[in-house]
Amino acid sequence: MHDIPRSEYPRPQFQRKAYLNLNGAWQFEIDHGASGRKRGLLHKEKLDGTIIVPFCPESSLSGVQYTDFMAAVWYKRTFTLPEEANGKRVFLHFGAVDYRCEAWVNGQSVGVHEGGFASFTFEITAALQMGENTLVVCAEDDTRSGLQPLGKQSMRYESYGCHYTRTTGIWQTVWLEWTEETFLRHVKMIPDAQNGCVYLDAVIDGNAHGCMLKAEASFAGENEGCAQTLADGGHAKLMLAVRDRHLWTAGKGNLYDLKLTLLKNGEAIDQVDSYFALRTISFEGKKCLINGKSVFQRLVLDQGFYPDGIWTAPSDEALRGDIEKSMAMGFNGARLHQKVFEQRFLYWADRLGYLCWGEMGNWGVEPSNPPIMNIFLREWLEVVARDFNSPCIVGWCPYNEVWKESNFGLREMALAMTYRVTKAMDETRPVIDVSGGFHAETDIYDTHDYEQDPAVFAERYQKGAPLYDRFEGKQHYDGVKPMLVSEYGGIRWTNDESGWGYGKGPESEEEFIHRYRGLTTALLNNPEHMGFCYTQLTDVEQEQNGLYTYDRKAKFDPDVIRQINRQKAAIEEE
Repeated sequence: MHDIPRSEYPRPQFQRKAYLNLNGAWQFEIDHGASGRKRGLLHKEKLDGTIIVPFCPESSLSGVQYTDFMAAVWYKRTFTLPEEANGKRVFLHFGAVDYRCEAWVNGQSVGVHEGGFASFTFEITAALQMGENTLVVCAEDDTRSGLQPLGKQSMRYESYGCHYTRTTGIWQTVWLEWTEETFLRHVKMIPDAQNGCVYLDAVIDGNAHGCMLKAEASFAGENEGCAQTLADGGHAKLMLAVRDRHLWTAGKGNLYDLKLTLLKNGEAIDQVDSYFALRTISFEGKKCLINGKSVFQRLVLDQGFYPDGIWTAPSDEALRGDIEKSMAMGFNGARLHQKVFEQRFLYWADRLGYLCWGEMGNWGVEPSNPPIMNIFLREWLEVVARDFNSPCIVGWCPYNEVWKESNFGLREMALAMTYRVTKAMDETRPVIDVSGGFHAETDIYDTHDYEQDPAVFAERYQKGAPLYDRFEGKQHYDGVKPMLVSEYGGIRWTNDESGWGYGKGPESEEEFIHRYRGLTTALLNNPEHMGFCYTQLTDVEQEQNGLYTYDRKAKFDPDVIRQINRQKAAIEEE
């Protein structure tokens, strides 16, 4: 599989040995009028071009590199299942497709999904035939409709400001998997670090009568515990205790390997390899506690763009590399900004002990519009469900910078509703309703502040100062809940006159370091702040305020930045 791009298994926390990666060369055609169904593209013998999946057509890695608007795009390829899949249920998985996806197998529609960030699956068993099968995919994408969460995708032809090259169509791995008639659909994991156990709730698809779930944990190859339970209807719930408590925290990605076996009448009918961690998040006043210990969140803004792949990393090593580059500069986590990152990124964050805030790419939709809220919430809840088990996720943030200038009442209701349904889905993590905007209902108060003068910044964030609000009256900070500055810095550093950053760029590297140290130390020294988030890890196209260039070269000695970031935070000393 080494000749297949992004050949690694795309869902490492729920992995089966039997699968077929469908990345690689597909037939491809742009459908500017979104009229392909009427024009018979579904049955066209050969589409006009080719593309390398999973890279979007805007990217150079796709081999297409077409960056104008595309109303729809079509994909086609054939596949032959291995003999071991005969008589099994077969599923077609998509990591992500932007935006409305319909797939056909041998001319038969097998499913439709809307949403450019969430992963989804179609069962294709009934549409299969012996030997070669034909798969056709159509993705429709109207970025200017106001009906799609976009994140930072540009609604102009060109990139501008903090809006960048669009992503259309397939942008994560496509793969096939086959199972018996009855199989494990999903497993929800809730860790209990204090008591050294994890609670599992497995969803079983098919006839679960007579089924038993067996869960086996190990750590570094050593057996740590085993538990089993009979299925009750379509669920199998159990508590799995481990022999030794290896806690997961920032910089220590201690993971237990987990083998899940579904048995029916004593015979194994499904097996999934997974992992979990013992990691509990709680609060004590304004402190954020991980496993009962105050941890200052030294976060960096990561937008997850790549010069050759746009939203798609060129390799699995590149995903890990971004985390390692961040940690080399002394950050212990990231805001995954205006994009839902792929599960392979979360896997490496889990392994490396890297704190992540999961965020939705909400830009492009108006929360005060009820039909749009229905679209937004449906996909957001799919995202929360998909990533619930990842220990690296330490909080959720569905919105970024939503204000209250217009339709305030409806906006406030929408934000509060989103907060509440997110908490209903996940009681184990904090939720920020809107990062840097108006807070309707939130667990943490945060603000965005791009003041460039360290002296002014230090005065603003001294102990006892109210949470800064550049738009008076929008924060309504209660003085009690935890707080952090979730965007600051953004210092411009580039030789490109067209590139931008916040404020006037420093004249020298020494001036940059002086400014960075002053801004960062002010936040570390405030005993009421639980963390910060510096903008940003890398340049992204014309926004050139990263600590690394767009092609991931360090602009400054990472050790110098690391020494500043790793200073003891006041809230950690109390």
